[in-house]
Amino acid sequence: RGGVGRGYGRVVRMAGPKVGDKPVEADEAEVVELDPMYGAECPVVITDAVREELLRERTFGELAMERFASTAEDVAMHIDRKYFKRKEDLQKMKLPRLVLLGTGWGAHAMVKIIDNFKYDVSVVSPTNFFLFTPMLASSSVGTVEFRSIIEPIRSSNELIEYYEASAYDIDYENKKVLCESVTLTDDEGQKRKFELPYDYLTIAVGASTNTFGTPGVAENAYFLKDINDARRLRRAIVDCFEKANLPETSEDERKRLLNFVVVGGGPTGCEFAAELRDFLKGDLTRYYPKLIGLVEVQLLQAGDSILLQFDAALQQNAIENFKSSGIQVVTGARVVELKPDRILLKDGREIKCGLAVWAAGNGTRPLIQHLIDKIPEQAGAPGRLLVDEWLRVKGADDVYCLGDCSEMTSGRLPATAQVAGQQGAYMARLLNKQFLLHCQIPVSKEAKVGEQANVTDLAPTFQFLSLGILAYIGRNKAVMQLEAGETKVGLAGLLAFLGWRSVYLTKQVSFRNRVLVLADWVKTR
Repeated sequence: RGGVGRGYGRVVRMAGPKVGDKPVEADEAEVVELDPMYGAECPVVITDAVREELLRERTFGELAMERFASTAEDVAMHIDRKYFKRKEDLQKMKLPRLVLLGTGWGAHAMVKIIDNFKYDVSVVSPTNFFLFTPMLASSSVGTVEFRSIIEPIRSSNELIEYYEASAYDIDYENKKVLCESVTLTDDEGQKRKFELPYDYLTIAVGASTNTFGTPGVAENAYFLKDINDARRLRRAIVDCFEKANLPETSEDERKRLLNFVVVGGGPTGCEFAAELRDFLKGDLTRYYPKLIGLVEVQLLQAGDSILLQFDAALQQNAIENFKSSGIQVVTGARVVELKPDRILLKDGREIKCGLAVWAAGNGTRPLIQHLIDKIPEQAGAPGRLLVDEWLRVKGADDVYCLGDCSEMTSGRLPATAQVAGQQGAYMARLLNKQFLLHCQIPVSKEAKVGEQANVTDLAPTFQFLSLGILAYIGRNKAVMQLEAGETKVGLAGLLAFLGWRSVYLTKQVSFRNRVLVLADWVKTR
């Protein structure tokens, strides 16, 4: 895989190798040289039948059983690491260094599962905590507190090293990550830079907000990507009411200030609009009774409907619930410019507003775009690094990528926390089992030399296990689409809301977070 000449491994095709006494034709087998890290060259034979079995799409039941068995192994290792191992023990060991960029869903899953007694793990990220992003909308209006949905990354795994910094480049030829501190500066006021060598590198930096180059969005819109965005948004909502409450504010200006616009009809935009409506009609009604009649919430969507990931019936249910709760859904509304006090649409309409929240899609991080431009094999990549079935970055040895900043060459996956979390867990398990990832098809280091490989000797490909999607739509209602293979079951209303809360509660990453979120929900009833 590209490392020939540097001794990183290669793929060798040989005519007529033998499996026992039976010769195998050259077009039916592949001889894979094993990773030099583990010693001498060690070829195995992979027949077409084995390859097809490995690459076939596994059923929902097969994937579910795989994940269940893997989770049991993860729990056992986690208990062992937490209660029976110490960081001091690692200092006596010389281990290959795994550098992990990011602290989001994919990175956090890796940190939780990686075996620290097989890898020296270093995490690089400007944020030193994991954030439960699906509840950012709730935190922006105070339904839950910020501290309830974060976990310090060092608490996730006490045996890792963490560096509060940003990676701005990767020297994949010499296996170094180029970083800059987010807090320290040199004598000239420039951010301090340092290099971090690696044996293996996983990129999980996520995505930025996509403004689509729309004028004024970066300067005037509010976003919902991180804790700071949610804090700014909470403060801005209250500021709009305080300005509107001043005696010298005109009636027209009050109406403008109290018109809240959300751009983007995906789950993030819809959930924020729903949470905002609940906040306005609940808490703020008590504090600003004279103003609440002027409040409007508008949801703008460029397409013909909202929540396009859901079935049509659930989309319609969400639209009807929004309309009955006072949220105006405007479809076919393409924003062409965002000014400080108004939004301009392509059809010539103009919407005056107090604030606008932009939730219209994912963009490309500067590091990812730099790597796409830098690596020849990434030419034409759609704003995400191209990876194969084992999440290996095309054109860069020992570099892996997962989550919203990656795209599998076998097909695009949804940009969701569910996908990123599964990819992170998969990558950690692949490394824990020490598959020889330099091989074209990764092989177990326990594979017998010179013999025909079985499927169990080869690393399974990553396949996404979709369990469903859900979204809160306000007034203690939600839409939920459960999935099991080709089977889909849709729920809406109070039952879906209870399911939504149950999922979000159980998916919290620690017992502490579950208790805090539950307490927040009780307090805001």
